[in-house]
Amino acid sequence: MNSEKKKSKEEGKKENIKYVLKGTHISEKATDLAQRGFYAFKVEKNGNKREIKEEIEKKYKVNVEKVRIINVPSKKRRTGRIEGIKRGYKKAVAKLKEGDSIDLGL
Repeated sequence: MNSEKKKSKEEGKKENIKYVLKGTHISEKATDLAQRGFYAFKVEKNGNKREIKEEIEKKYKVNVEKVRIINVPSKKRRTGRIEGIKRGYKKAVAKLKEGDSIDLGL
């Protein structure tokens, strides 16, 4: 009976996989940082540094040294008389260990 409970718990863990990375963040500044070993990613609002680090290491098979998080606020935008809002997002900048790199296809 114990083995059945263990199996069901393991299966439950596999189903509750949490994906934090939305994708890479490509801009002039991010491209410049990539040459120095820092890579920028758009991430989910509820992601934390530990989850981001683990997912980057699994997905890209690199060693992450440090993760910094930036909350980009939403901004008002206007075109003529029409006002709107540009959504905010969460961005993570990961520093890789010496010798590791990620091919972003730039």
